[in-house]
Amino acid sequence: MNIRVLVVDDSVVFRRIVSDALAGVPGVEVVGTASNGRLALARMAVLQPDLVTLDIEMPEMGGIQVLEAMAAAGSHAGAIVLSSLTLRGGETTVRALELGAFDFLTKPENSDGEANLNHLRLRLLPMIRAFERRREIREILRGETHPAPARPFPPPPERPRRTGPPLVLIGVSTGGPGALARLVPALPGDLGAPVFIVQHMPAMFTQPLAVSLDAKSAIRVKEAEDGELARANVAYLAPGGRQMKLAAGPKGEILLRITDDPPENGCRPAVDYLFRSAALHFPGRSVAVILTGMGSDGSDGLRLLKRGGCFSIAQDEASCVVFGMPKEAIEAGVVDTVAPLEMIGAAIVRSVREARA
Repeated sequence: MNIRVLVVDDSVVFRRIVSDALAGVPGVEVVGTASNGRLALARMAVLQPDLVTLDIEMPEMGGIQVLEAMAAAGSHAGAIVLSSLTLRGGETTVRALELGAFDFLTKPENSDGEANLNHLRLRLLPMIRAFERRREIREILRGETHPAPARPFPPPPERPRRTGPPLVLIGVSTGGPGALARLVPALPGDLGAPVFIVQHMPAMFTQPLAVSLDAKSAIRVKEAEDGELARANVAYLAPGGRQMKLAAGPKGEILLRITDDPPENGCRPAVDYLFRSAALHFPGRSVAVILTGMGSDGSDGLRLLKRGGCFSIAQDEASCVVFGMPKEAIEAGVVDTVAPLEMIGAAIVRSVREARA
């Protein structure tokens, strides 16, 4: 069955480009377009699309208001938001993702229309396929009359003797802002460990995400800065478009380094890049978490962390937006516990406190 898509943008040029890009994706049918949020809601009621591509900034009613209305109406349609690569665009995109948008795209700025079309088609194809998979999983789960009860966590496995206090590593991609908005506020202000987060995002998007998470959380959340020493009960978010790694300070402290090293797994920041540095400089001290996301970033880094001794957690398929990164780590045999998102905060706290005991 084709995925039915409604294209919403106040620019007639972008409506055409997005529609043409989607027309080249097998299994996708563009069922209509709309030039603002009010028209979009009216056409959604009639056309019943499975997915909406949604411009964030529009006259009369913007993308945020559309998402709020969709949530209030209990709409099952997914949304991919299109945003400008600006601070304002980053702030509204983070809000859209927290409201449940499936993913986001930055609007191409090339003057060549054909290049813009190819860029969008290349980016949209994996998103569409991931959305198809999520829809299949949700339909299966809706058909379960007696969902499986949550299982208690097994005790952390035996690990080599620690060489210092624990630290928490989190890697996440598609669906990350929404997942982090639930996970990070679940961590107590006296967690007793620093937290390092890699969320796949470009520049201009991670600072608004850090501000949003900080406002919700008991621990402090900030965008990481090069050369700062990590402190317990603070979460450091890798800056968009750059790499974040850990190094040993002059007294053995955790020193953050922000670099322009090349992308890994097509990503900058990359989870493997962070995990590898923790495995090298602070073996046996990590609680490592892989959350929702496309691809396999994080699995290789987890292999190295496990050699030195770490406790690893992966988000389960039912609570993931995209079960890609967790699935790869699970199949690689480097995950100790698979858990729904709402239980991961408690698992982190438990492991940190057992390590400090």
